[in-house]
Amino acid sequence: MTSFRPKTGVTPYLSVDGARDAIAFWGKAFGAIEREALPNESGDRLMHAQVEINSSPVFVADFFPDYGYPPVPPQAFNMHIHVDDAQHWWDRAVAAGCTILQPLKTEFWGDIYGQLKDPYGVTWAIGQSQVGESAS
Repeated sequence: MTSFRPKTGVTPYLSVDGARDAIAFWGKAFGAIEREALPNESGDRLMHAQVEINSSPVFVADFFPDYGYPPVPPQAFNMHIHVDDAQHWWDRAVAAGCTILQPLKTEFWGDIYGQLKDPYGVTWAIGQSQVGESAS
């Protein structure tokens, strides 16, 4: 089996209730590409998975209260996606079912920026540089 696990940088690892469904949703909302998925023994949950969003890896797994990892709501972070066409990314995420937390607009620091929440409770920020800087 080919491993897609990153060897540099920092990789976020999200635990959500319904990892398999979250991966499908993120595919619609953020163009996520599934790179790896390892189900538990009974096949009803994912012990580990990796998706790629905007060329970056994100790890994800289901909660496992039976092993001491109970469900907790995501808090105190957001998944920031910095792109060249924020409006395109925003429209796709909203059409997929994300809830707008902070409208996409030009902010006081000069970038286009907004925040959304997915059905799994994860906050996503979409940003676009406006001043002489290119993003992916």
